[in-house]
Amino acid sequence: MSRILVTTADERTWPEDQPILFLGEWCRLYNRKAKWKDLDAEVVPYHWDDREKLHRDYCYLQDLYEELLEDLSAQLNALHGVSHSLRYWRILVGPWLGFFVQMLFDRWAMISRAVIGNAIVGIRVLDFYPEQPIPNDMEHFGRLFIEDAWNEAIYSQLIQGWTSVPAEKLGCREQFGARATTPPVLSKMRRLKRTLARIASIISQLLVRNDEVFFISSYLPLIQDLRVQWCLGQFPKIWKSLQPPKVQVDWDKRDWSMRRSGDEGFSAIVRSMIPQHIPTLYLEGYRHLQARCLELRWPNKPSLIFTSNAFLSDDVFKAWAAERVEIGTPLVIGQHGGSYGVALLGFSEDHECAIGDAFLSWGWEGGGNPRIKSVGNLKMVNREWVCDPHGGALMIEMTLPRYSYHLYSVPVASQWLDYFEEQCRFVSALPENLRGQLLVRLFSQDHDYCQKERWQDRFPEIRLDDGVVPIASLVKKSRLSISTYNATTFLESLAMNVPTIMFWNPRHWELRASAVPLFESLKTVGIFHETPESAAQQMTQVWDDVAGWWESEIVQVARQQFCHCYSRVTARPIEELAEVLRQVARPEVSH
Repeated sequence: MSRILVTTADERTWPEDQPILFLGEWCRLYNRKAKWKDLDAEVVPYHWDDREKLHRDYCYLQDLYEELLEDLSAQLNALHGVSHSLRYWRILVGPWLGFFVQMLFDRWAMISRAVIGNAIVGIRVLDFYPEQPIPNDMEHFGRLFIEDAWNEAIYSQLIQGWTSVPAEKLGCREQFGARATTPPVLSKMRRLKRTLARIASIISQLLVRNDEVFFISSYLPLIQDLRVQWCLGQFPKIWKSLQPPKVQVDWDKRDWSMRRSGDEGFSAIVRSMIPQHIPTLYLEGYRHLQARCLELRWPNKPSLIFTSNAFLSDDVFKAWAAERVEIGTPLVIGQHGGSYGVALLGFSEDHECAIGDAFLSWGWEGGGNPRIKSVGNLKMVNREWVCDPHGGALMIEMTLPRYSYHLYSVPVASQWLDYFEEQCRFVSALPENLRGQLLVRLFSQDHDYCQKERWQDRFPEIRLDDGVVPIASLVKKSRLSISTYNATTFLESLAMNVPTIMFWNPRHWELRASAVPLFESLKTVGIFHETPESAAQQMTQVWDDVAGWWESEIVQVARQQFCHCYSRVTARPIEELAEVLRQVARPEVSH
């Protein structure tokens, strides 16, 4: 049947009286079900539901990314009259380029699948201004790509530029940007802490030494961050970055090409679109970015740069750090969450290991990579989680953007709907009395999945938490923590010896071979499960004596062995971290 293609949830592009082909489930918002449930519509099957294809595509895209990064670096050097190294541009531009290549490939793969397998007679597109989808910087890009507007623009460009599908333009759209969000209401204590941090940053500028170790966004608790700096023989400081300059698009400066002769297929597409979409800060605003770096009162020749968070979206820090790396300053990246060392695929982990002189893991070894150094779980230094042996059960949920972004072993795009069904299967498998003991903690970012409404429709009596209260305070009222995805939460609860049950679909959360034996050990003792029904059965069996199960020798041995590799809490974490940093730093702080 002939159908009109619809690519996003923007209903302005939906025809009123013609059969529809939805490009993906991301088009059909749960709270708009009344609009689409009775339409004559089909949905294109998602190409990465074939996870073997996902693995093959990941390898292809990583190779293509390296090729593109080399060419883009040469182009940017020529455009800006500089001669920076490939590593410099990897630090500054690499995160955007990696994300963009992987997202664009997904958008193009779905369009190709739709066009090849269906009789598409047309598409209705919004006639956006060409500069609208271009981000200012990496942080801005992160807010854009999760929204329908940016994806509508990308799909429109791909279809009009690279297919023969007839496109009907619907008129000029309003200016779009990332969705406005209401700033959180901060408590008096949080406001006081922020004020003190700003004052501390000003004081730090007065006491700076040009050759000292530089800490920013370390992921350590503040007191421990300051203690490490003291152990390294310097007065502790708190540093805050600057906002990047806002720069307008100049199309004359985008009149260049990355095309290679003989290019075809996706490689030709992405090479054509990079000059159209590269953030303005890296092109039109590069000189302004350099000037902003000169405003920083940070050390000129630090002995070492250490961060666990600023390497991705903080472009001012990235530009400053990249210049210091080129004069020999070691860059050290700390692990900042879960899935590292565990997940089969992970662009972020690959990128962090590539840009750093050292990557500090929470316990796992690098399989022969000397840059990966085990220091333990820095996030849990001097923290304590306690639980209530007579409390309820805490089930911790997650969401992901409706559209794919950078690739790692996780449910991608509409596969979150499979994840949600698995959560419902877990609850359905519990006896009625245990359902009443369950508190479901929703993820704080909803991404238009309408988590609350979905849960209330499926289980009207279920207790829900909105995801704002810190997890530790909820654990304190619970006898059992239930982790449902491969991320930080279960690493924290296991490290703190909180009774934990974990379950997820191994088809979506693929493990690397080195991690499998330890997960098998957790499975043997009832901690880890690959089906929601098995996890529910375990909860039912141990509920009346959770402590008896959890404190048994076989469970504790498996937990301790796992934590030793993936969430180790050491006896002297500050001193051990300082020693590792001394080994990496320039000689002047290695004594």
